[in-house]
Amino acid sequence: MRNNLVFTLFLVLGISFLGISKPNKKQILAQMHLANQYFQQKWPDVGKVIVSPDRTRPSNIWTRAVYYEGLMELYKLDPQEKDLKYMTDWGNFHHWGLRDGLSTRNADNQACGQVYLDLFDIQADSARIKPIKTNIDNMLATDKSDDWSWVDCLQMSMPVFARLGTRFHDSRYFEKMYDLYVFTKYKHGGKGLYNPTEHLWWRDKDFVPPYKEPNGENCYWSRGNAWVYAALVRTLESMPNNAPHRDEYIQDFKDMSAALLPLQRKDGFWNVSLKDESHFGGPELTGTALFVYGMKWALRNGILKDKKYQKAVDKAWEAMSTCVHANGFLGYVQGTGKEPKDSQPVSFNSIPNFEDFGLGCFLLAGSEMLKSN
Repeated sequence: MRNNLVFTLFLVLGISFLGISKPNKKQILAQMHLANQYFQQKWPDVGKVIVSPDRTRPSNIWTRAVYYEGLMELYKLDPQEKDLKYMTDWGNFHHWGLRDGLSTRNADNQACGQVYLDLFDIQADSARIKPIKTNIDNMLATDKSDDWSWVDCLQMSMPVFARLGTRFHDSRYFEKMYDLYVFTKYKHGGKGLYNPTEHLWWRDKDFVPPYKEPNGENCYWSRGNAWVYAALVRTLESMPNNAPHRDEYIQDFKDMSAALLPLQRKDGFWNVSLKDESHFGGPELTGTALFVYGMKWALRNGILKDKKYQKAVDKAWEAMSTCVHANGFLGYVQGTGKEPKDSQPVSFNSIPNFEDFGLGCFLLAGSEMLKSN
């Protein structure tokens, strides 16, 4: 680990000395493959259960699904047969099903559907999408719309609705998705989990005012807001331009972007507590990675045009690149939780309780860095 730290410091100092402002795409791709190789070697069995101190979980849970989302984007850019097999074997192992069965309404259980739908695009086997479609159709058949009571849900489930609506040319998916979205935005927690003044999101009802951070600011958890940010990207890129409510999603994304930009730290990261640098103020990869993913996607698609966003993502990627150990392990990843203090302390050498979703965030960010000019 000490040698890895020396290597990272050398990399940082070297970048600074050389004055490199634009990330090198070959280096980005190499880091993505290195981190992915580390994970696949550690987890050669795609069906192996995930054991943590509190319980044992199947490998189609949300943390693993986020990893596969990132791997899919890497595969689209640089197809490797072993990566396709790794994804397909995972889907086959779970019979393309969801944790807790077809009746689940838990968004975390639906995240795997994003990858199943992508794999269906590669091989149009109805078995790959029948379970996720049946599950979402069950939700369409009810008036209930209060399921997304924590903001992580948006990233896990919104893109599934959007992709089904697009694939089957059925606006019911778009309308149900919007009902769920606006309930989270305007109703959960009393008046909604979105602050229309500061244009950031509270993670769930536990953090709406009067809850405050130690410095007196509202508690906006970096990764919670990053899940929303990524959700809007993955939803917008999956739906047609004339899809209902698209303009509102774009406006929310723009407003969030404007709010996030001045909160970026001098070292390129965003704080785990977006407005309180004193509250666990060290580097953290996952929130920063998803902000890079979203901003870079929006720049590429003309939604964000200010050069300040380009500077922000380049600076953030430079910071993120220092998280990669020589063997591909990713440092500075906050483990699972719901607020800044969870899974702390986070350091270059700390091992999160789940290593998969952090890698997924890293691969998503890297994929956009490679796509853009």
